[in-house]
Amino acid sequence: MYELLQKLHSWWAYLAIAVLVLAVINAFIGYSSKKHFEAKDLRISLFALIFTHIQLILGLAVFFVSQKGFSAFGTEGAMKNAELRLTMLEHPLINIIAIALITIGWSKHKKAEGTAKFRKILFFYGVGLLLILSRIPWSSWLG
Repeated sequence: MYELLQKLHSWWAYLAIAVLVLAVINAFIGYSSKKHFEAKDLRISLFALIFTHIQLILGLAVFFVSQKGFSAFGTEGAMKNAELRLTMLEHPLINIIAIALITIGWSKHKKAEGTAKFRKILFFYGVGLLLILSRIPWSSWLG
């Protein structure tokens, strides 16, 4: 069960990050060229929101069944072990914050007008993307 969830979480991350990067690039182009926010822009932003939320659900499932997740909190010296600290604390916490920011960006863009819609998406989704990229366990993800 754990291996399946772990693989799904890892592979879905490629999709979620790709769609999130697309949303950030789309928002940057829309904001810098002062385009009108269209249905295509809405869909790209919405798909990024949906994909990151699915990734969060998969990640929480992995967190609660993994030996390096929730169950590692009682482990002696866990905070001194960089890999264990990343998987049990830093990765989940920072990614939850990142997805909360993406959700805030989605909510705020709905209330904005004109290019401000792109600006809200660009800022919140961009910061969320940077946070996500900063806490990916690269050694296990690429290896």
